[in-house]
Amino acid sequence: MSFTKTTEQSSRYEQLENMSVHELLTNINNEDKTVPLAVEKALPQIEALVTQTVVQLKKGGRLFYIGAGTSGRLGIVDASECPPTFGVPHELVNGIIAGGDQAIRRAVENAEDSTTQAWLDLEAAGIGSDDVVVGIAASGTTPYVISGLEACNAKGIVTGSITCNAGSPLSKVAQFPVEVVVGPEFVTGSSRMKAGTAQKLVLNMLSTATMIQLGRVKGNKMVDMQLSNAKLVDRGTRMIMDEIGVDYETANQLLLTHGSVRKAVENFK
Repeated sequence: MSFTKTTEQSSRYEQLENMSVHELLTNINNEDKTVPLAVEKALPQIEALVTQTVVQLKKGGRLFYIGAGTSGRLGIVDASECPPTFGVPHELVNGIIAGGDQAIRRAVENAEDSTTQAWLDLEAAGIGSDDVVVGIAASGTTPYVISGLEACNAKGIVTGSITCNAGSPLSKVAQFPVEVVVGPEFVTGSSRMKAGTAQKLVLNMLSTATMIQLGRVKGNKMVDMQLSNAKLVDRGTRMIMDEIGVDYETANQLLLTHGSVRKAVENFK
């Protein structure tokens, strides 16, 4: 490779097996503290990706995450949380992992090495010209992800990436690359640790900022959240109480009648 994979460099710590539990936890925590600072340095890149994502979704496009292993699983987590949190259709934000859904729980051998499967997976999901595809790979070298973005570029589809190495092949392919350089992991090469945390933070920013820009949050409240359990029904009821000044029973009835905090408040007479 023509670039240095800092995620693969040797840990700053030696003889981990000789550390006490306290020492292990303290040192892991010290490394974790550096991650938000690395994300901060990437804020201009994240802003560019969010801005373009909002443009595409306002045009009727959708957001796709593609990745392998931990990176793919993190994309699926973020995508799966958008409908209950923001009340958007399940197909608006999509997570695709190399090896298919079975790879969510168990690694699928050689799935990340395919240079053709990512586009086939995107096609099967109905990828379109207004969509955005964000490739996630800590190393920035995963063939499945790189080839997927290359295919999207050839089709005129907007592409972004989230990596933890500077100047990676994936960043060079993506139109809107995000590079969060977190450095060596506590356990050498275990990129599910700091790199995974960094990717999760960026995904939180990307989806949350995009949904706010699309009007899916009012004030600081999840007014379109799905009422999928008793806790959320109670939360929604109290949000309505605060917004329009009614008692709990009235707010609860409004919520159950209209199905969301937003609609309950809008239809209050």
